[in-house]
Amino acid sequence: MFTKQSVVTLDLEGVLTPEIWIAVAEKTGIEELHLTTRDIPDYDTLMKNRLEILEREKLTLSAIQEVIGTLEPLEGAKEFLDELQTMTQIIILSDTFQEFAYPLMAKLDFPTIFCHNLIIKDDFITGYNLRMKNQKGRAVEALRNLNFNVLAAGDSYNDTEMLSSAHQGVLFRAPDTIIKEYPQFPTTREFSELLTIIKDWLKKL
Repeated sequence: MFTKQSVVTLDLEGVLTPEIWIAVAEKTGIEELHLTTRDIPDYDTLMKNRLEILEREKLTLSAIQEVIGTLEPLEGAKEFLDELQTMTQIIILSDTFQEFAYPLMAKLDFPTIFCHNLIIKDDFITGYNLRMKNQKGRAVEALRNLNFNVLAAGDSYNDTEMLSSAHQGVLFRAPDTIIKEYPQFPTTREFSELLTIIKDWLKKL
């Protein structure tokens, strides 16, 4: 049964797709690009470090997009989304960028995504525009103010505001450090487990 008054918000990288920056790090051999929001909670600090590395290494947007084009959704992610869309509405809340997300969205049949955008000059990333600070948490708060029931799932520090703002937050394949810091959220490792929690939540609405 499709529950119109419900919305499930999902993180993208690490939940539905591989981590883009880790893939770039492995392709280029730039070890510092392995760091993600699982490691550095402050997103601005993380991105400023990344931009410094890209400038130092003369790494272009095209080179990064070429790596992204080789990525596929995580095993089972597409099937998970397909089944979930028969039950409830879905919004992906991600701190990635439109310029990175498009190829991955195409492989997931273009679900709705709220993310950021990059500042580009001569194919080099010179900066970024955040839609707003804490966009994940604020998006969930806005949905609640519209009288939606919201379940949120994510895996990183930058997801915790989203999870805290939702009626129900769920950690999905989160590292042990985050699981220990946020014991109030149930922890799942497989899409089947996450789907079961969502189904049980929807039944209670």
